[in-house]
Amino acid sequence: MIPFSPPRIDQKIIDEVVAALKSGWITTGPRTKQFEKNLAAYVDCPAVLCLNSATSGLELMLRWFGVKEGDEVILPAYTYSATANVVVHCGAKPVFVDVKEDFNIDPDKIRSAISPNTKAIMPVDFGGWPCDYEKINALVKEPAIQKQFSPSTENQKILNRVLVLSDAAHSVGANVHGKKTGALTDISVFSFHAVKNLTTAEGGAVALNLPSPFDNVEIYRELCIKSLHGQNKDALAKMQKGNWRYDIVEAGYKMNMTDITAAIGLVELARYDKDTLPKRKVICKAYHTALSKKSWAILPEQSTDEKESSYHLFPLRIRGIDELKRDRIIQKIFDQEVSVNVHFIPVPMMSFYKGMGYNIHDYPKAYSLYENEISLPVFYDLTMEQVNEVVQVVISAVESEL
Repeated sequence: MIPFSPPRIDQKIIDEVVAALKSGWITTGPRTKQFEKNLAAYVDCPAVLCLNSATSGLELMLRWFGVKEGDEVILPAYTYSATANVVVHCGAKPVFVDVKEDFNIDPDKIRSAISPNTKAIMPVDFGGWPCDYEKINALVKEPAIQKQFSPSTENQKILNRVLVLSDAAHSVGANVHGKKTGALTDISVFSFHAVKNLTTAEGGAVALNLPSPFDNVEIYRELCIKSLHGQNKDALAKMQKGNWRYDIVEAGYKMNMTDITAAIGLVELARYDKDTLPKRKVICKAYHTALSKKSWAILPEQSTDEKESSYHLFPLRIRGIDELKRDRIIQKIFDQEVSVNVHFIPVPMMSFYKGMGYNIHDYPKAYSLYENEISLPVFYDLTMEQVNEVVQVVISAVESEL
């Protein structure tokens, strides 16, 4: 069976995790702090906070900005539920908008969705392909749009516009004009879940890139407190001689990353640009070359003169089929011992959100992308022989239904 996206667990990973275990630091400690510094240098942003998940990072930043009941947050209909769930957790209203042909949020749809209640926009870099941040960043700074903004917290008053909070869960290492994701807008949140390009088993990170007069390093310190029960010292600080006393300065959350998971991240980040990304790029290009010969194949754009993906997914679309036929094709592929997936079932199609009154028919582009999408396997240890097998199995399954 060819799996869909197993993590890369080799001897380097094992040795670093064992070293972390033997060090005695298995919660937040020196490896987590080093991973944060390395990520900030990699992204080229002022500060990075590592957490237990990207979901925690998104919610933490919404709460830091003061998003609450009565507020609205704009996000694409085509995303994973985590992007919307965190908005609901804050008591705010998710405002879904439709997407473009590249699966990413449509800036023109954002414009028409902005209201005086809008506090944040959460673009999602689908499959590792960065959104049009140039347009989105310019949109929130337009005088007419800024005039609608109604700040209610100190951070909202300082920014004095809608916050752009990027769900960059898929896009570590992607870039626009040579600038990496994480430095493309106000705040970006990465995921290091087991299936991601760069994994820490479970984990995430917040890349802070807020404009002046915000002090991103000071905000990082504030977020360290918020993400660890509101405690003003972490375990590393408390273990210093005579430094045991601490205080709880707010009712915070439990979101910190551990040194065990950071150990995996340190290894993965060190080899990411020279090893992981090139391998994923080769796999995606092989799929592209093989499937470009088929008139029914709608292939993802993953590299241009201006922009390059992180090659997190290869979202193949099949021209002229509906959802039922797509599902039959997927079953035939699985029957041949090849694992594929669908990214994603749009959030308005989920029972919870349908119960809130959302309807997928209001987002026709999102549904048209979803109904014929099949994500092909992409992972470090996938061989070219396996890539060729995937291609042949997919071609056979598709053409049996056309």
